Amino acid sequence: MCADRRPADDRSPALPTSALPTPTESALPIRLNVDDNDSPSDVIDSLFLGRFTTGEQPFARSHSVDRVKKDHTLLPSGAAVLRDARDDDRGTVLAEGEGWTVLVSRWSEGADVTVTAVTGELAEQRLKEAVDGAEDEPEPQPENVSMGFWYHSPRRGPFRTSRTITAGAWDEVSGNYTAPVADAMGDLMKVTPDDISGRLLLLHGPPGTGKTSALRTLARSWRDWCQVDCVLDPERLFNDIGYLMDIAIGADDTEPGKERWRLLLLEDCDELIRGEAKYAAGQALSRLLNLTDGLLGQGRNVLVGVTTNEDLERLHPAVVRPGRCLARIEVGRLTRGEAVNWLGTEDGVGRDGATLAELFALRRGSAPSSVPMQPSRDSGLYL
Repeated sequence: MCADRRPADDRSPALPTSALPTPTESALPIRLNVDDNDSPSDVIDSLFLGRFTTGEQPFARSHSVDRVKKDHTLLPSGAAVLRDARDDDRGTVLAEGEGWTVLVSRWSEGADVTVTAVTGELAEQRLKEAVDGAEDEPEPQPENVSMGFWYHSPRRGPFRTSRTITAGAWDEVSGNYTAPVADAMGDLMKVTPDDISGRLLLLHGPPGTGKTSALRTLARSWRDWCQVDCVLDPERLFNDIGYLMDIAIGADDTEPGKERWRLLLLEDCDELIRGEAKYAAGQALSRLLNLTDGLLGQGRNVLVGVTTNEDLERLHPAVVRPGRCLARIEVGRLTRGEAVNWLGTEDGVGRDGATLAELFALRRGSAPSSVPMQPSRDSGLYL
């Protein structure tokens, strides 16, 4: 006879067997239906879930690797491969060891690795073993970037040519700008198509402060999604409707079906966007604004970048109104402290600091007033 081990004050009847909770895995019957739409990789994914679903291996750990070394299998030591499926853009491997199972899904560069195991500690150990040392270092970004150049040829009309230019990475050139400008430019370098609101990019400030150099770096930072074209004769562009339409429709260096955004650069457009531009330039200003957010720009992924030496107060209010500009950055002189830090000496640096052009002149041993109009190769374009 078995003694009743319940406390004397607990006289609740024992639950019948039929009333006991059903195990979770029993409440979720596994049924795998395969048809012509399923790939071998889909079957492997389903097989992998079996031991986790039944509770045989109730612990799962996962990790994603962005860039996998080509010779790395992502399999823990002692793994026995059960299934291996590969197609043009994906590879899937199912393997197991004592008390654990691993699923590796790989694509062009990255991979997802998931391990199930009888204990959480074992799952974490095998996952760590699978992904340790698998991450490849990112490829260095080349300094060269392709840029287009538009001009109106007397013989051929509107014509575009492209060339490769050298551009430094933002981390390398950010020290060429005073702190507020560097912060604003740093944010601009990180812009993606999803971040675009206004279509006009305005860089203004005195000559020699590095506006053109910043645009070259911007072309490098955006090259994955934006094609940069420089218009060499902007004064003609907005006074020749045929020329404007050719550029608005554009020419693309990318493959069909992979069209990117385009950034049209217009340098030193003081007459076009200053306050009296409406009277001095006729319809030119109106056409510029129409290209950025009017009917002409509708349906076209076009940005317009303008550089000017004018003060902000002298610019036309229609150009700088809220919502029109993606960015409006005043590129000024470096402070005295920033200039001394850049140059490594106080010699030649005035109380008001210095422009980038002046600093490069001092580095070469020239007086700031003798800065050449065409910068040398080591200084970059800092106009």
